[in-house]
Order: sequence, then C-alpha cells, then structure tokens
Amino acid sequence: MRPPGFLCELSVSFWIPAAVLVTALAIKLPSIIRLWRDPLLRAVGTLLLLACAVFVFSAPSTVAQVNRLAGVPNISAPWCYSLITALCANGLLLLITWRNGPCGRPAGTRRARRWVLSVYSGVIVALWVLFPLADTPVERLRDLDTYYAATPFVREGILLYLLAHAVACLVSSRLIRAWVRVPGLDAWLRRGLRLLGAGYALDLVYSAAKLTAVGARWAGRNADWLSTDLAPAVAAVAAILVAAGFVLPHAGQYLRDRWRIRLAHCELRPLYRLLRSVSGAGLPFVLRATPELRLTRRETFIRDVLLPLARRIDTGLGGRAYDAALGLGHPPERARALAAAVCVLDAVETGARARPGPGGGADTADLLREIGAVSRALRRPADIEAVRARVAGGRVETRV
Repeated sequence: MRPPGFLCELSVSFWIPAAVLVTALAIKLPSIIRLWRDPLLRAVGTLLLLACAVFVFSAPSTVAQVNRLAGVPNISAPWCYSLITALCANGLLLLITWRNGPCGRPAGTRRARRWVLSVYSGVIVALWVLFPLADTPVERLRDLDTYYAATPFVREGILLYLLAHAVACLVSSRLIRAWVRVPGLDAWLRRGLRLLGAGYALDLVYSAAKLTAVGARWAGRNADWLSTDLAPAVAAVAAILVAAGFVLPHAGQYLRDRWRIRLAHCELRPLYRLLRSVSGAGLPFVLRATPELRLTRRETFIRDVLLPLARRIDTGLGGRAYDAALGLGHPPERARALAAAVCVLDAVETGARARPGPGGGADTADLLREIGAVSRALRRPADIEAVRARVAGGRVETRV
C-alpha cells in the first residue's frame, strides 16, 4: 500500500525541473524581449516554455485536474504526448538554426526545417486522431503507457510519440557531437554544448526505459518501474542539463564581460589614485552607475589629468628608464610600461618645475592609450624603484 503522501512526493520530481526551467526562461527573457526579431532567441524561449509545460502537465496532480476539467478519462495523455512531440520538434529546429547560423546553407536549413515541421506536426495530428478511437475508461495518473500498452490505437499513439522522441534525441545528439568538435568555438558555447549533449543522452535513456517497459508488457512481463520510476527521474535530470546548456553560453559570456569590465576598473585604481593627488579631487560616487559607466568615467578622468601632465614629462628620462628596464630583464612591453610609470611619477613629484628633456620616450598618444599597462606597472613599486635606481646610478647601456 502506497503511503498517503506518495503522490505529492512523486510530483516533486516534476515540479523541481519545472522550477529550474522557469528560472532559465527568466534569465533569458530580457534578451528575448529586447531582441524579439532574433529567431534563435525566440526558439530558445519557446523550447524552455514547452519543456516547462511538459513537466507541469505530466505531474500526476495536474493530470488528474485536466482529466476532471475536461470530463474525459485520460485526456491528458494525448495532450502530454503532443507537448513532448512539440518540444522535440522545437529542439531540432533550434539546433538546426543555431548550428547553421545566418551564414550557413539557407537551402539546406529550410529543407531540414520543413522536414521537421511536417513530420512532427503529422505525429501530433495522429495522436489526436488515435485517442478518440481507443477505449480508455480507467484513469491512470502515472502508468498509462504500460497499463494501456496493448490497447488498440493507444498502443500506436504511445509507440508513435516515443519513436518521435527517440529520433529527435538521436539527431540532436549527432548534431551536437559534430558541432562541439569544431575548432575555435567560444569556451562557454562549448561547455553549453557538452551539457546539451549530456541532456540529450539522458533523454535517450528515457526513451529506452519507456520503450522497454512497453515492450515488456507486449511480451507478457512487468517492467513498469522503468516507465513509472526511472523514466521521470531521468527526464528531470535531462531537462535541467538541457536548460543549463542553453543558458550557460549566454550567462557565461555575460559574467565574463562583467568580470573583464570590473577587472579593468580595478587595474586602473593605482593610476587613478596617483592622478587624483594631482587634480586635488576624484570622481563623485554615483550609486546607480553601471560597471561600464564607472569604467568609462575613470578612464576619462585619467586621460583628462594625464593630458596636461604629459607636457611636463621628461622624454629623456623615459628613454633611460626604458633601457634600464630592459637591462633588468623585463620584456619590451613591460619595459615600456615601467618607463612610462617612472615618467608619470617623476612629473607628479616634480610638478611645474619639470621641463621636457631630449630623447625618445613614449609620446602623449602612446601614454593615453596604454593607461592600463601603466597602472599595472604602478602596482609593483619594487620594480619601479629598481628602474629608478638604475637610472639614477647611470648604469644604463647605450641602445643600439
């Protein structure tokens, strides 16, 4: 005898993936709304919505409610089968569009899309034609696939949707496997594709479990646990992996861009603090400023202060500092940054008394362009002091 709370516990395996799918849809929704004309984003939104609907309407509590509202026993069966079939078709269409992209083969893409739409639309129509012809008087909330596995017309509908699901998973897995091997893919896209591949592989396990359970009924055996216990759990994990696979490239690229902006903002802090002492004031804090705006304002402030300061830089000192940095074993790019940092420090410390000297230091345009490298050099005061000491000691060899 099942405990009274068993049905509620079982429904958790449907509602948890539904909640994950809703979360994934919420993450994607701003991009979908902003770029509504993008067919790829629309397809992603449709897929996540369909996947969520599959789990919501497949939950035993929802199945019972739909049957009761419609007044037809087991009417939820063709409805859930249709949602699953539509989800399979949408997944195939999404992968075909995503894989080929705007620069792919348009003729081949259109032909593949027409094939998917025609075949899977035909499956959905067949499901609704077969169900009224079948005799399904006993309501089954969990095990309709196996309970009616040998019933005419229901049998064909069950086999039809399971085969459509298995074919879609096989084709999707093949597309993903070929795509993930393409060189030069973005790292986040590759990770997302691997999650998708794992999700579709588990979907194949779902199809195999369902088909095995149905086949066992045909053979007079009972393997219903494959359909009622294993298949829903596998489908739940597969749905989470597929949702993560579609969201990860977008979320990863977004976080990577945000990290780069914040890193660039932090890298400019030493130079910003140094030049703030020259200007006598820094930037006012703006509570609602975006990371991009904060970075732009800091860059603008640094360049605005550097521009008049650059006129007082001793270019001869820049050349000597560059040679000194090379002599200390620094690579050329690092040596240029150290030399520029030494010049900026010298101009700040000597103020208006500084006069341009002879030599071939970096010009103003180079200095304004390389503020990030100069600021990073200021983070290593020991290296700067070593260059300054070497210049002051006159131990710089003449450049060839």
